[in-house]
Amino acid sequence: MSEIAPDGQTGPVVAVEFRIRDTAYPFVGVSKSEACQIELAKMLPRPEGYAEVFNVTGTDAARVAALDAEYETLDVSVLTEYDRGGLFEFLVSGDCPAYDLAELGALPQTVRGVDGTGHIVAEIPAQYDSSTVVETFLAAHPSADLATKRERESVTPLFTRSAFRQVLHTCLTDRQREVIETAYEAGYYEWPRECTGEDIAAELDITSATFSEHVHAAERKLLTVLFDGPQSVRSEDRLDGE
Repeated sequence: MSEIAPDGQTGPVVAVEFRIRDTAYPFVGVSKSEACQIELAKMLPRPEGYAEVFNVTGTDAARVAALDAEYETLDVSVLTEYDRGGLFEFLVSGDCPAYDLAELGALPQTVRGVDGTGHIVAEIPAQYDSSTVVETFLAAHPSADLATKRERESVTPLFTRSAFRQVLHTCLTDRQREVIETAYEAGYYEWPRECTGEDIAAELDITSATFSEHVHAAERKLLTVLFDGPQSVRSEDRLDGE
């Protein structure tokens, strides 16, 4: 753990971004070998290492699942598969830069690999000495570079875009997701509305009643996740509207 500022010192949060090009880290190496984007949604410690849940887009799920053969410290499991991507659990027994930052007191907000370059954005709360956190991390990960360092007034909520995509693919049925995404893209949620539920139903070749059923079920689940957390959406709810 990093040094804590004396006397409970308070002040602005320090946001830092590191860039890593060492392909020994799976989230960097996979993004390079598959020319894809990979983003961390969740990270949990395990007795044998770290379980990292990644959202991967831009490549076939089967190709990502087969990559664990190329890394001695990596075991890949497919959690959810969709067109040109999927949600994967990476069980990593080697170094994990995001976990190391968290151990130093920083709060990783984004961990993303794009075409062979890793990006880690983290926020260092005021009670930790940001210079010590940065220096300690760079000493442990010499392939990393500090890209930016700036102050913010408060900590960003820990609900990343990738985590939200995970919610879309795990809490909603395929039909619910299609309906609510189509409605959003068509301007159904603009004010004033740019289209009606009847317009969306016609585009999807479903009845207005079916549109209302799916869109309300999707909205209910997303609001439940927002207020109560993903675990509150029961698995059997995914059968609604199939």
